[in-house]
Amino acid sequence: MRAARYYDQKDIRIEDIDEPVLKPGTVAIDVAWCGICGTDLHEYLEGPIFIPPAGHPHPISGESAPVTMGHEFSGTITALGEGVTGLEVGENVVVEPYIIHEDVDTGEGQQYQLSRDMNFIGLGGRGGGLSEKIVVERRWVHPIGKIPLDEAALIEPLSVAHHAFVRSGAQAGQVAIVGGAGPIGLLTAAVLKAKGLTVYISELSEARKAKARETGVADEVFDPRDGDVAEKVREATGGRGADAGFECSSVPAVLDMLLDAVAPGGVIVNVSIWGHKPEVDMPKLVLKEIDLRGTIGYANDHPDTIALVQSGKLDLAPFITGRIGLDELISEGFDQLINNNEEHVKIIVDPRA
Repeated sequence: MRAARYYDQKDIRIEDIDEPVLKPGTVAIDVAWCGICGTDLHEYLEGPIFIPPAGHPHPISGESAPVTMGHEFSGTITALGEGVTGLEVGENVVVEPYIIHEDVDTGEGQQYQLSRDMNFIGLGGRGGGLSEKIVVERRWVHPIGKIPLDEAALIEPLSVAHHAFVRSGAQAGQVAIVGGAGPIGLLTAAVLKAKGLTVYISELSEARKAKARETGVADEVFDPRDGDVAEKVREATGGRGADAGFECSSVPAVLDMLLDAVAPGGVIVNVSIWGHKPEVDMPKLVLKEIDLRGTIGYANDHPDTIALVQSGKLDLAPFITGRIGLDELISEGFDQLINNNEEHVKIIVDPRA
């Protein structure tokens, strides 16, 4: 089968490799669509990061570069390994793409995303969605019902957004301010809106502001060049400020704005991955008793995220801004997202095209 294989920084090759083998307790899936993630871009430009470098195998998967890429994918079950229950051949599914130790409890309330040596399918080995087929452990497979397979490729990043919402403790009827309207900022806003919050977004880019308005994920979009965003949030909330803020930009000025914009006793969830250590206004954090929280991945968020999409409260179609084949991965995928990122939210790849 064909697959996109990561060898090193700026060295991804489309190659023919052996099809994966079905084993007891696993599920064989024909991949339909796979999204290109910001993490994939970081691996391409600056990596290897999550990807184990050649000669340094991951402690769980035992694999190192070259590895098959892609962790945001949907597909159709083609075979079930011995002992697999609760699924059917022909069923459309998504994969929660974790690589964790077998003895880690993934039950309700468990924080398995924080377990030792955690990595991701499509980064740390065990195949990936940028290939025609994949075999994964049963526990990571989630049926999607009638959600279209192209839209379902966005369930994984949407689950990241859902987990950020859960971490915030925000409730319907409250007010949120999202800093940054890139892919994860827009999806975070979409989850918040679907959960019944009033949502404000702060963003500079004209294209991203337009996408936020077009998708209806924000009640209002503020441009920092047009005035103090935090002051506008206070004006809109009777002087109080937002109940929750979400940092989705890795820009220090945005973090500063959120510290100013949330109400005393408010919560800020950092969703973005920082490539540097920012200065944090600790006096403001202390005097306002702000709760600054981190978030990574997801933990039992996929079922609730899928249900949210199935409810019709959240439409994923407008966030798909490009569809390409595997041979176009670099030229029409990575290069577009690196050099023309303001025009795109999510580019999805058909590994059979």
